Amino acid sequence: MRIRNIGSLVVVMVGLALLISCGSTELGITAKVKAKFAADDVVKASQIEVATTNGVVTLKGNVDSEAAKNRALKLARETTGVTRVVDMISARQAAGTGNAPDPNRTVGETLDDAGITMHVKGRLLDDPLVKGLQIDVDTRDGVVYLTGSVGSDAQRNRAIQLARDAKSVKDVQANLTLDKS
Repeated sequence: MRIRNIGSLVVVMVGLALLISCGSTELGITAKVKAKFAADDVVKASQIEVATTNGVVTLKGNVDSEAAKNRALKLARETTGVTRVVDMISARQAAGTGNAPDPNRTVGETLDDAGITMHVKGRLLDDPLVKGLQIDVDTRDGVVYLTGSVGSDAQRNRAIQLARDAKSVKDVQANLTLDKS
């Protein structure tokens, strides 16, 4: 009986050590932010995607209110290990208002955004200067959002230009961090 208790204690101790060591990793930071969202009464965790790169947390999604957006940003900023938060959250307000894409968009409009995303990602991957694998591309209502890291200002500028020059792009929002490692 005593050995079983010691064995359980060892398992718990190892689990806690793993949890603590994972807490500062990208996956650990993402998990901590998602856990805060899930435990919060204002934020609906299912409405927000969380991604972490080099301590920079990117939040994407469409939430029900400006209050939910502000609360999500605050929770993410207060999470240990987060160095910066990139806000790509749109807030719905009263019916038909706000800056979130219309949830009643047609299939054609949704496919247009997917096509733009694929086209821009292809351009980034084909370009010899830009590290396209380190840049996430998302499109909403013709606006392209670039998120990730680049090795130089020249790469950043080139990525933005490639996205701007792509067919049907209305605007480009670049959330690219400079990583000189």
